[in-house]
Amino acid sequence: MLLNRKPVIKLLCAVTAIVGAAMLLPVIVALIYKEHSCALAFIACILPMMALGFLAVRFIPATDSGSLRMRDGFFVVGSSWLIMSFLGSLPFVISGAIPSYADAFFETASGFTTTGSTILTDIEILPRSMLFWRAFTHWIGGMGVLVLTVAILPMLDIGGAKLMRAETTGPTMDRVSFSLNDTAKSLYKIYMGITVIEVVLLMLCGCSLFDAVTHSFATVGTGGFSSYNASVGAFGNIWVEIVISVFMFACGVNFNLYHALVKGERGALFRDAEFKTYMGIVSVSVILITVILIFSGSYASPGMALRDSFFQVNSIITTTGFATADFDLWPVPSKIIIFILMLVGGCASSTGGGIKVIRVILFGKLIDRGLFRRLHSSSVRPVKLGGKTVSAETMSGIAGFILLYFAVAAAGTMLVSLEKVSIVTALSTVITCLSNVGPGFERVGPVCNFSFYSAPIKVFLGVLMIAGRLELYTIILLLRPEFWNKNR
Repeated sequence: MLLNRKPVIKLLCAVTAIVGAAMLLPVIVALIYKEHSCALAFIACILPMMALGFLAVRFIPATDSGSLRMRDGFFVVGSSWLIMSFLGSLPFVISGAIPSYADAFFETASGFTTTGSTILTDIEILPRSMLFWRAFTHWIGGMGVLVLTVAILPMLDIGGAKLMRAETTGPTMDRVSFSLNDTAKSLYKIYMGITVIEVVLLMLCGCSLFDAVTHSFATVGTGGFSSYNASVGAFGNIWVEIVISVFMFACGVNFNLYHALVKGERGALFRDAEFKTYMGIVSVSVILITVILIFSGSYASPGMALRDSFFQVNSIITTTGFATADFDLWPVPSKIIIFILMLVGGCASSTGGGIKVIRVILFGKLIDRGLFRRLHSSSVRPVKLGGKTVSAETMSGIAGFILLYFAVAAAGTMLVSLEKVSIVTALSTVITCLSNVGPGFERVGPVCNFSFYSAPIKVFLGVLMIAGRLELYTIILLLRPEFWNKNR
């Protein structure tokens, strides 16, 4: 049999039920703000989703933990994100908040994948409950709903190693505790703790509870959906910007390092090569952009140049996508730096997207080794990181991923360019979706949106976001004929 159907169906139904359960929170918000039609729209989705999950868990017999194979894991992960985006978009359509299903799918895929690109031309007219759901999809997708599912897998009698392999971002999967179930629980405790702290700090800075919660969801999930057309710039509050900037930076860090800190390993952060490089990239980028903005005359005040530069660098490298300034109007050298940050992204096992800092480091070391061997052809020089030799298999995987990333970006750009947009708009559209950043340049810049694209392109970009969120291989494997060949 190609797939182990019973555990696969059981797990997909569990994911459906989790999405349904997540909609209970916006129902409460809808009732608080007396948005009764929105509450009914959510309830119309919740009941069948919860019923499906209950029936699957109740009537599909338990299976042993080894019954979920690697092929099943990739199928479940890829299918789950597509199902989440399909189901999560239904409240928008049913309520009439986003009548077009292609638009709703784009918006929801952008939410769950923590991309933050939007088709909305006026965000502020949406009901509060829909704005809450929109931001909450970031929080759910940030650590991956599949990690949450892994935390409850013992209840379903299904093993989760294959799911974690397909779901976690970065070249390797680090376990922070002995069992995968404990790993998921530990990461979510840290994730929720960071969220609560940010909510409190934003309220101390003058934000309402609603704004603090929704912007914390979008920050910790590194998504970037704001409840205002002007994004974070609408607050006009430097303390709000500082808090969000710091938390964006923090959520671009490998979450396994936070677990190490909680366990008392206080030097874990600054022993980590990826974190040190990540911090260096942010620091150098902020300084360079600030200097460029000052000397180009774009900003009269050095303090304001530093303020906007600090915020936007953290927003882009973590692929959050919040905005306090229209960086599309910045000088070309600044935009080149921003574009590079879009490609790099955050650290492995963070909520950020992009290629990941660790891959950039190791790819740089691979190039350096190649140059070294041109001068010393008989020498043997392994690639090392943190004093440890990186396996040839890992290095091959990293090189393959980067080549695949740019191949998909090139193909996607050619397809999007059929919409008669400029090459800059087409390229930045694809990169921002593939890296889960949010805003791009020109027609998809920080003060623009994606509403002008046709319905088929919006659906394509939604799928591209999902592929980028799952680091390409998971979705591309599902498209290969041999994946469905029973003999392979």
